[in-house]
Amino acid sequence: MRNSIRLIIAIAVVVVFSGSLKTDNDIFYQIAKSIDIFGKVYKEVSFNYVDDINPEEFMLSGINGMLGSLDPYTVFIDEKRKDDIDLLTHGKYGGIGVSIGMRNDKVTIVDVLDGYAAQRQGLRIGDIISNVDDVEINKDNFDEISRYVKGEPGTQVKLTILRDGGAEKLVFNLIREEVKVKNLLYSGFEPENSNNVYLKLTSFTRTAGDEIRNTLVGLGNKKKINSIVLDLRGNPGGLLDAAVDVCEKFLSKNQLVVSVMGRDSSSLKKYFSTEEPVGGNTKLVVLVDSNSASASEIVAGAIQDHDRGIIVGTETFGKGLVQTVFPLSYNTSIKITTARYYTPSGRCIQKIDYSKGTNSVSTNTVAGKQSFKTDNNRPVFSSGGIKPDSVIEANDELSLTRELVSKGLVFKFATQYKEKNSREKFVSEKDNELFTKFLEFLKNENFVYENSAEKKIDELLHLSKKEKYGKNIIDELNNFSVRYKNLRKSELENHKNEIIDLISTELFNRYDGSNGRIKYSLTNDRQFMLALDILKNEAVYNKLLLNK
Repeated sequence: MRNSIRLIIAIAVVVVFSGSLKTDNDIFYQIAKSIDIFGKVYKEVSFNYVDDINPEEFMLSGINGMLGSLDPYTVFIDEKRKDDIDLLTHGKYGGIGVSIGMRNDKVTIVDVLDGYAAQRQGLRIGDIISNVDDVEINKDNFDEISRYVKGEPGTQVKLTILRDGGAEKLVFNLIREEVKVKNLLYSGFEPENSNNVYLKLTSFTRTAGDEIRNTLVGLGNKKKINSIVLDLRGNPGGLLDAAVDVCEKFLSKNQLVVSVMGRDSSSLKKYFSTEEPVGGNTKLVVLVDSNSASASEIVAGAIQDHDRGIIVGTETFGKGLVQTVFPLSYNTSIKITTARYYTPSGRCIQKIDYSKGTNSVSTNTVAGKQSFKTDNNRPVFSSGGIKPDSVIEANDELSLTRELVSKGLVFKFATQYKEKNSREKFVSEKDNELFTKFLEFLKNENFVYENSAEKKIDELLHLSKKEKYGKNIIDELNNFSVRYKNLRKSELENHKNEIIDLISTELFNRYDGSNGRIKYSLTNDRQFMLALDILKNEAVYNKLLLNK
């Protein structure tokens, strides 16, 4: 630690003597002065504070305090999170091929990737991880689980698994290997007998563009492609270069994809498409939602501004900022927001102006949004994400189904069901039979659903008694509460179709993996259905593009 302090002071000295001015207005002088003061404060407090201080934790508190005054994307990355940077930049990591999450306060395997150690040795979705090597795993150290499971390819990791609710304890010795994360989670002709290609892109690492190119070429060799749906819903973004590469698969050669500019105009850099599009002029719809961000918005913005395709869904997240990762010493790094990006029409879609506070929404005009024009002279707007050409909300999420999912009941039912039933049994089972089994499961789990309206009624009744309202009022409220609760008991039956859809989606994931889950979910996806309708109707498609 003393060496670190000397290093901080040495850097300060170098910066001081590298500048010719020593005024408070000189940026180099201000930086040197601040480093000097910060280093001395850190040293004096570390050595002289009344209680022992962990020097590393104290340093992190200082760093996080500084960065916390900026936007949430400027962050310090310690050596424990180095794998996250490798995954983002290279699209691969050393591991066993599982995704892990919390289910019912248990650290649980929520997905198993095809072709890797976990799948080959029989790990399953729903398995509870109790130990990694000699480390006991629970909700308290869940944030560290990635560090324990990931590691150098070729090294061994031992997982102790509880299966079937903990009744069975299993030990797996697995060899870590290089896991390549696919950006294109699913692709194929959807509907199956159509000439429409569906592409589900979930991330933007370096291989994203190549994956799309190879997929379109491969599918095009099977039969003619008449239309494409590129699904960017839920895609949080990734690398700027990857976004440009994806755009090149659809835009004409030499078209502007995106412009990036930092603190001053001299830093302006423009990215153009450098290749002929593999998608040609095939009709295109891009699906987006409020979780489509960053690189997803670069793609959607370029497609929209050049009138290359129709954007369908809901308004995107609104992240118009670019980050750069700078390596630091001791395997650490820092991710800094270094620029804003602008779509081909010139708009910046950043929603929150962090220079004015985390809750300050960007405003470029009195109305809050500045107008720009697409190639076909359609109006588009800045400050607030990409607004779709055709707006349609996703399938409604009911409070009942949300509670069934959040409490892990659908997940737990699917785990138990798969243990007892073959895939053939599942696909042949009638909806009523599946629903009856789920109701029996909920009964055994002592599930009681209390919706927000019922809670308000109980609150009103409690307040009435507390304030000593008249007996007639309290009796009426009591009677209404009883009647409402009796009606609520039929709520599961009233939403039978939505619940069956939830269960089936989870079970297809168990039996057929993510491919099966996505393929099934598309059959009831209203945004995807609208995309197909637009692509089938030439007049509607052209009208949306030409704004006539």
